[in-house]
Amino acid sequence: MRILLINPNTTAEVTALMERVLAPQLPAGVALLPVTGRFGARYIASRAAAAIAGHAAIEAYAEHGRGCDAVYLACFGDPGLLALKELARIPVIGMAEASCLAAATRAERFSIVTGGERWGPMLHEFVASLGLGGRLAAVETVAPTGAEIARDPDSAIALLAQACRLTAVRDGAGAVILGGAGLAGLAARVQPHVEVPVICSVEAGMRAVLAALRDPPAKPTAGDFALPAPIGSTGLAESLAAILARP
Repeated sequence: MRILLINPNTTAEVTALMERVLAPQLPAGVALLPVTGRFGARYIASRAAAAIAGHAAIEAYAEHGRGCDAVYLACFGDPGLLALKELARIPVIGMAEASCLAAATRAERFSIVTGGERWGPMLHEFVASLGLGGRLAAVETVAPTGAEIARDPDSAIALLAQACRLTAVRDGAGAVILGGAGLAGLAARVQPHVEVPVICSVEAGMRAVLAALRDPPAKPTAGDFALPAPIGSTGLAESLAAILARP
């Protein structure tokens, strides 16, 4: 079985980081196909960058999805998630959606700690869209972006741990998500400094992907892609235009 891991950021080093962190989680017979966005922001830190990343994610699926058994949208905030779920006849799991659902099973109220101050309102809106707005204690952002943390993770551990402790005490969070591809694998290093569970969003998403592979939703018996009706297009990559044009 093969999982298409889409990083709609354009930083290949972050894609490689997630691949390294996730490889030990893969059972025998399951492989990752990691793909980095062809265009867009180096690291998503604004609404505009997220909107562009949604297009990049859909194009990555159109180009590389054939023959895969699941899609992992490996970007916190899940740009393009609903569109990918509409297009794909295989399971599609978003990192943020999966980690929020996982946190909600661990605690009555949970918080998110992530890099980049603009993510605060964006993530409040996203969690509300999942129906979990009342369960979100806080979104605590730290100054370094996820990309900066990925480049120098050692210097970020104390800062992330402090943010996790703060939201646990101040906001009553019973679990904290470390959100972002650039923070992959850091939850295990932060956990000894925090009294409540610390959840790695990258790893939580992969657990959800593997669960979907074990128990996939019903899907049509023919074809790889589905749309309610064919749609003409202009200026898109050929692979994406072909999907939109399928009846």
